[in-house]
Amino acid sequence: MEKRELTCIGCPMGCALTVTIDGSDIKVSGNTCIRGKNYAENEVTNPTRIVTSTVKINGARLPRLSVKTKTAVPKDMIFQVMEVITKTEVDAPKKIGDIIVSDIAGTGVDLIATKNID
Repeated sequence: MEKRELTCIGCPMGCALTVTIDGSDIKVSGNTCIRGKNYAENEVTNPTRIVTSTVKINGARLPRLSVKTKTAVPKDMIFQVMEVITKTEVDAPKKIGDIIVSDIAGTGVDLIATKNID
């Protein structure tokens, strides 16, 4: 049996969670809403994160364009995602939501612009 202590990021409450893992049985305590239970179960079985960063943009007033993954990527893929982001260079103009890199690092998730740049 394994116990993990987590702080929930599912809502602003930031509940202190205790997750007990016994084989495939997962028990969560300390949550005040269902989001806490869902967050804890996902965090111990398949942790994911939204990645935010910037990429170089050519022909714009600003040198960098802010970007993020459209949805969460597996936590163990963050370094591969960042490797692609570091090498990415785009041309202006870009609009919020434009796809900058499709299927980044083979995650099935697109990297999108989070700022309008003319």
